[in-house]
Amino acid sequence: MALNIVLHEPLIPANTGNIARTCAATGTRLHLIEPLGFSTDDKYLKRAGLDYWHAVDITYYSSFADFAAKHSDGRLFFIETNGDTYHSDAQYRDGDFFVFGKETTGIPQEIIMQYSGQVIRIPMGDATRSLNLSNTAAVVLYEALRQVGYPNMK
Repeated sequence: MALNIVLHEPLIPANTGNIARTCAATGTRLHLIEPLGFSTDDKYLKRAGLDYWHAVDITYYSSFADFAAKHSDGRLFFIETNGDTYHSDAQYRDGDFFVFGKETTGIPQEIIMQYSGQVIRIPMGDATRSLNLSNTAAVVLYEALRQVGYPNMK
């Protein structure tokens, strides 16, 4: 098993690249829900310097419904600025999924409403609307990795 990061319709290639690098470094699976705001073909990735892309276990989905159908038995956590639970208060297990929304609008409200008890947040002050997507993913992922004992990491 492994932890899983899910990006719902990501727009900014640098954020997805940073998250992919974090996934490669931690053995975390990356799930990308289309449409993507960028191309992931080999030519584009090489030009962007993403030489670790081959080391990431990536699965693509045509929609959130496609993703949800394929992982109906998985534990999903949705990360939003208005979540009821701090990311550090949730109890994680190997195999959990962390779902992040697109940089401009977050996770669609119809999805949040379906999973209202599974929305978490990172505490922060009022100076900004939110943290950067790749920073948020790293903060949440490393808390989960800490809780499950940093499997297969030095």
